[in-house]
Amino acid sequence: MSGVRGGAGDRRPWSVEFDSHGRSVHRPDHPAREFERALLDHLHDRGWRGAPRQYGHDHRGRLVYDFLPGRAVHHRDPLPRHYIARAARLTREFHDLTAGTALAGDQEVVCHNDLDPRNTIDLDGVPYAFVDWELAAPGRRVHDVAHLCWQFARLGPGAVGAGARIRLVCDSYGLAERGDVVETVLWWQDRCRRGILDLAAKGDAKMRHFRDQGVVEEVREAREWTAGHRAELEAALASEAPPPHPPGDPAAW
Repeated sequence: MSGVRGGAGDRRPWSVEFDSHGRSVHRPDHPAREFERALLDHLHDRGWRGAPRQYGHDHRGRLVYDFLPGRAVHHRDPLPRHYIARAARLTREFHDLTAGTALAGDQEVVCHNDLDPRNTIDLDGVPYAFVDWELAAPGRRVHDVAHLCWQFARLGPGAVGAGARIRLVCDSYGLAERGDVVETVLWWQDRCRRGILDLAAKGDAKMRHFRDQGVVEEVREAREWTAGHRAELEAALASEAPPPHPPGDPAAW
């Protein structure tokens, strides 16, 4: 679940801080820091610049990362076609760079596991990097593709052109086997809802904040919507021809 970014005066324990010169980002420590650092080093060594590097701890025990210029999208409006397509291609790039490596182990690739516009950095509206890699782990390609479909196609009540958008994600990524995509979206939505509730009950401050802000209800509604529209979403993925662009779509199709 994408986090809340804090500024210099933010005292929440999970907040992100930037140094005074804008050269680095300081984030709370996390248990997967060694795997994350190895992954980010691997991607950088392979010439991929779609992620920051991690440099270990600062004097306060926070993890230090490169600062990436640009912006993240925090609104819930429909995203432009080019934005969705570029995010999917970026995902394919880092998946291919991890396939068959020791980092992926016996899985297909290393997944980011929290691909979301809030974790995507763009310049002039063109995504070029992902941040917040602490949940990265070996997995199947469809895990990240399904998460992209959920978050970038805005699956949930009020979704616009959802079939066309998830088709765009899969086409841009180049995903061949699509029979599990919608099922995996539902799995993510259920996992996210249960995860927030479980961790909040255990005292996790960040998850309590999400729960109290209504995120659990938001995810529940998104899952109900996805389940109710499953047939049409799967039909859009199975069709030989891409779905027509929805009339009146406010995004730049």
